[in-house]
Amino acid sequence: MLPTELLMFKVKAGIVEPRLLKPNPTHTALIARLIELFETSVGKRRFELSEELKTLEEGRRDYRVVRGLAHILAGDHSTFATGGVLSPPLVRARLFELSQAHPPARFRRQDLLEQVGRSLGADPQEVADALYADLPDQQTLVSFEAPDPQILLDRYNLAQAQGLLYRAYSLIITARRNEPARYRQLISYVKFFGLMVTVEGDSDYGFTLTLDGPTSLFGGTTRYGLSLAKFLPALLHVTEWDLSAALKPRKDLAWIDPTDTEWSFQLTSEDGYVSHYPPPKEFDSALESGFADRFAKLKSPWTLEREVDLVPIPGGVIIPDFRLLHEDGRSVLLEIVGYWRPDYLTKKFDRLKKSGRMDIIVAISERLNLEKAGIKLDAFSEQVISFKGVLDPKRVLELAEVLAVQPTERAKKKRIKGKLQ
Repeated sequence: MLPTELLMFKVKAGIVEPRLLKPNPTHTALIARLIELFETSVGKRRFELSEELKTLEEGRRDYRVVRGLAHILAGDHSTFATGGVLSPPLVRARLFELSQAHPPARFRRQDLLEQVGRSLGADPQEVADALYADLPDQQTLVSFEAPDPQILLDRYNLAQAQGLLYRAYSLIITARRNEPARYRQLISYVKFFGLMVTVEGDSDYGFTLTLDGPTSLFGGTTRYGLSLAKFLPALLHVTEWDLSAALKPRKDLAWIDPTDTEWSFQLTSEDGYVSHYPPPKEFDSALESGFADRFAKLKSPWTLEREVDLVPIPGGVIIPDFRLLHEDGRSVLLEIVGYWRPDYLTKKFDRLKKSGRMDIIVAISERLNLEKAGIKLDAFSEQVISFKGVLDPKRVLELAEVLAVQPTERAKKKRIKGKLQ
C-alpha cells in the first residue's frame, strides 16, 4: 500500500475519487525506466538506489507517481539484506567499549577499527562497512524480480484505493450471489484482520455486509482503516458487489473544503481493480469436486450452481456448497459435511438449526461419528442424506424435489440479520 503523502485523489461534493494510472505511452515508458533502474541497482545499497530515484524525479510534475511505483517495486518485488559477514550490533558494541576505555586524544578512528578487526578476524574496512550496515538506507538490494508492467500498474491503482480506506470508519458492501469459495475467502479475511461483519438480506434483494472493528481498533481511525484497506483485495474476488465507505476528511491540504465533515468513497466490481491476493480454489474438497463431476453426467431438469446464497443467521452466516436450480424456478441449497472435528460439527449443525431454513439439504459422511460428538439430527432429520465414500447425486435430487421452494416463496421468507465475529 502507499503512504498517505503519495496518494493522489480529488474531492467533489464530498465524493472522493482516486487518480488512477492508464496504460498510456508515458506511464509505460516510466515503468520501463524504473524497472531498469532497479535491475541495475542489484548489489548496491538502498541509499544509492534512492539517489538514482531522486535524479529520475528531477523536473517531473508526476514525482509522486515515480515515488509510488518505486515504493511498490521496493516493497513487493525487491529483497534487501544486511551486507557483509560481521554483525553490526556486535561491531558497534566492541567499538563503544574501546572508545570508552581509551580517550579520543590517544586513539584515532583507524586505530579503533584495526583493534576491533583483530578481535573479530576482519580487516578495518570490513569493520567500517559493517558499523551501520543494518540501517535501512545501508542495506543492499540482493535481488529484484521485475513484474509485468500491467501488473505493476494494477497494483499501483489498487494501492491508491486502499490508501483512501486508511481514513474509513464505516464500510458497507452490497454483494450478489457468488461462488462459495469466494465468500469463504471473504469471511476468512474479515476474521483475519480483526473485523466483524453484520450480514443481512437475501438472494432476491442482495446481501448487505456492514463491517465493524473491535472496540480496540476504534481508538485510532487509521488502524481500523488499515484493516479495511488490507481487506479490499479479498473483496475483488467476489464477482458482483458495490462498496460505500465513509471517510474522515483530511484537513492538512490547502485545497480541501474546511467545512467537510465526511467524505464518501464508492467502489463497484465494475471499476476494473485487480487483486494481488491468490484466488480461492474452486472446490474446498475432493468430495465437492467429485459430486460436481457426477452431477454433470446426469440428464436432469436440475442445474448445479456454484453461485450460492449467503444464509444470514443470528451469530453468524452459512455459506452452502451448492445451489440446485430446477428449470421451473424452484431451488434448494446443498451443504456437504465431510471430515471435520467434533467441535466444528457442533457449530455447523447449531447454525443450521438457527437458520430455520427448510430448503437446505445436508449431506453427511457416515465416517463422521455424530453420536460420539453428541450431535443430534432430530431437528432437521428430514433434510439429511448420509453417504459412504461418494455422494450420489440421484439421492440428492430425490430430496430436492421434496424440499425445493419457488422463488416467490423464498422472497416471502423473513429477512434475517446475522453478525459474525
